[in-house]
Amino acid sequence: MIRRERGVALVVVMWVSVLLTVIASSFIYEARTDMLVVRNTISIARAEAAADAAVHRAVFELYRADNAPDAWRRDGAVREWAYEGIPIKVEIRDESGKIDINTAADPLLRGLYTSMGVGLEDINKLIDATLDWRDPDNLKRVDGAEEPEYRAAGLAYRPANAPFQAIEELQLVLGMRPDIYRKLAPFITVYSRQPGINSTLASREVLMAVPGVNAQIVDAYLARREQARAAGQPMPTFPEAAGFSANLTPTASIRAEARLDDGTVFVRDAVALLRPTPRRAVTFVAWRESTAPVLGDESQDPAAAAAAAAAAAANKDQ
Repeated sequence: MIRRERGVALVVVMWVSVLLTVIASSFIYEARTDMLVVRNTISIARAEAAADAAVHRAVFELYRADNAPDAWRRDGAVREWAYEGIPIKVEIRDESGKIDINTAADPLLRGLYTSMGVGLEDINKLIDATLDWRDPDNLKRVDGAEEPEYRAAGLAYRPANAPFQAIEELQLVLGMRPDIYRKLAPFITVYSRQPGINSTLASREVLMAVPGVNAQIVDAYLARREQARAAGQPMPTFPEAAGFSANLTPTASIRAEARLDDGTVFVRDAVALLRPTPRRAVTFVAWRESTAPVLGDESQDPAAAAAAAAAAAANKDQ
């Protein structure tokens, strides 16, 4: 009987030990998880602060009137900077180097879709639907879409019949697919307000949208442009884009990527509107946390349609 009781007591002690071990392990796991969450939160906050600091440094550079070799220019070149020991890559590009989806000439829009590898049938539908979205009337173009087409597609919204307020709004256009938008997004704008592009600042992808050019022509021009930049000479013109020229704008897009030693990456995408008054020298008409992992990777994840519309309204009010 005594042995029996001792056996039962031993079993009870063993089960209690197991239970206490499980409870202790659970507490340790939760504490470790909380610690990791706090550590990650701090890392993200540090990276975000560094990226935001780089954006403001870029704004300072935009107001520099000298031609010093170390000046940051709005030419899309990636520059390296450090803030509080955190390395940051910064890219500044004048919005005139992009294609304005509100004012761009139709051949330029068509050329952009073509250079992105979009099929001819999709191009016709997307261009007509885009023009139907931004024009003030309810008249449907041949391959376009107005309110009846959006209803037939089961969509709860209709065309704005007004200019795009943000590039994300383009995702709402009937027929626009996420993969196509991801390709277009880095090269379009709503802030240039010009029918053409500034070829001295445009990227290769934008230059490829100019009707009548090919990769050989564009690459030869880019080589001449880079040589002139390296020598401190005026940028050469791109004769093929003579009918699609644009001037500098008071707006510039800024992308800053901060990367910490622990692998944390934060990318800030902003569009700065420069003002002549010193009291309010700059207004950020767009201020986004980018989904792009690194500079030089031009892909972007698409936002949901509702989020895009909300972002458009928010950016407009800033």
